[in-house]
Amino acid sequence: MKTTYNKKIKSKIRYLLSVVIITSIFQSCADLDEDPTIAQLAPGAYSKIQELELGVTGVHARLNDASWMTTFYAPFWAGDDITTHFGSNKAEFREFDQRQVSQANSRVKNNWEAIYRTIRAANTVISNNEGLILTDPGEIETQTRLIAEVYFLRGVMFFHLARIHGQIPLPLVPDPDQQLGLSDQVTVYEQIESDLLAAESGLPDVYPGVNAGAPRPNSGSARALLARLYLDWAGFPVKDNAKYVEAATSAKQVIDNSAAHNFALLDDLEDLWTLANVFNSESVWTIPYCKSCGQPNRKFGKLGNPSDLAGWQETFAEIRFFEDFPEGPRKEATYRTEHDWENFNDQPTPVFKKIVGPIEDNLAPDFQTDRNDFFIRYAEVLLIYAEASARSGNITAEAWEALNMIRRRAEGLPFNTPNAGVDVTTGDLAELAFTERKWEFAGEYLRWNDLVRMERVEQALSNRAPQTSMNSSGELLPEFNPIKGSLGTDNYFAPIPQREIDLNPSVNN
Repeated sequence: MKTTYNKKIKSKIRYLLSVVIITSIFQSCADLDEDPTIAQLAPGAYSKIQELELGVTGVHARLNDASWMTTFYAPFWAGDDITTHFGSNKAEFREFDQRQVSQANSRVKNNWEAIYRTIRAANTVISNNEGLILTDPGEIETQTRLIAEVYFLRGVMFFHLARIHGQIPLPLVPDPDQQLGLSDQVTVYEQIESDLLAAESGLPDVYPGVNAGAPRPNSGSARALLARLYLDWAGFPVKDNAKYVEAATSAKQVIDNSAAHNFALLDDLEDLWTLANVFNSESVWTIPYCKSCGQPNRKFGKLGNPSDLAGWQETFAEIRFFEDFPEGPRKEATYRTEHDWENFNDQPTPVFKKIVGPIEDNLAPDFQTDRNDFFIRYAEVLLIYAEASARSGNITAEAWEALNMIRRRAEGLPFNTPNAGVDVTTGDLAELAFTERKWEFAGEYLRWNDLVRMERVEQALSNRAPQTSMNSSGELLPEFNPIKGSLGTDNYFAPIPQREIDLNPSVNN
């Protein structure tokens, strides 16, 4: 596939800065006396372990460049939990919100390019490692772990892009001039599965030097992403129901080995969003950021506030979703409910606490923060297990308990202590778990994919008009950003960027 991957190396200073930042975050043992530009991008086999270490650090730098802006998650504004400003400069977010996405949408284009840059960097490391013959047992162990980590990162990037576009090209060699067409959906899933299985086999239970939060993945991180993959595989568009068994089995494997991976639920959901706890046991895999290092996260803070609160009006909460959200500690942890949002002069919509941060962290004045991305949480592993078990016809007491742990915490109760007033043990477990995901992951860019895999986009997005929220004059608030495009399955996946089609017409979908 001929891609827009830029073969010109960025300025050496910028690249060195990225390497130093990522290295400091991950406490890498890479030898920074080496030239990372050469170690990462030069053709030919690596000759020593330090070059491989720098190469892997470079893949993380590419990932960070791809993910630090909201562009990385822009397609997930399509869910019924997130909306954006009805005007301002948010037109490209509104395209997703209104289900009318153009092939010229720069968010789609930039995300595609940045993800494929990360994939190309991973392919370069895999290729260059083929000639690296080591004899020291410690270096061989490090080599195995690092290559497994690269397979993990490549698999995750394929997976993230597939959730956006469905069928995608699958470049597996570092050739920027390679032209590939779109692989069918099953082939895409099989490649992601292959990469994640390779990652799992070579990664340790806990990455060296990592105490919590998995900013560098472990074998449990890979198995958890496999559980998510199989859940998608069982849904639209492939609808291979046999994959529900594999989703449940994979999630259960992570649960059974959670202590070995340092995975656990936090006692208080709200603790997830504090700056003091950006590395925590609930994050099964984390994309980390560092504001003071010059590599901040630019998806949080003032981006979630309206102009009334000096915000940049980008990531708002849907009113109807907020109205339907069950009252209690989880709602308080999800939204800044202290605001009189119904009387904002700009756009009266609720504010996500998950985006603007808790009041004590004072993130609202800035859009550059130290917040990490919790790409997958342990709570999701539990809910995958509950839902997939039920959809595969294997409902167990453990599956009910996985659901009830999330329900108890949502009510501010100890999650490991049964509570007759909250626990459920009868009913449609699959649908109960699916609904629990709706509330648990509101504003975390997961809802859209749940609607897609269960083919419930029309059901959810046809019912967004506020029912009870009104301003001080007693006027019912309007529905912002009404749907303009199709809600059918023909419009579930984002189009391939026009620039990529111009370069390689075989990717036209």
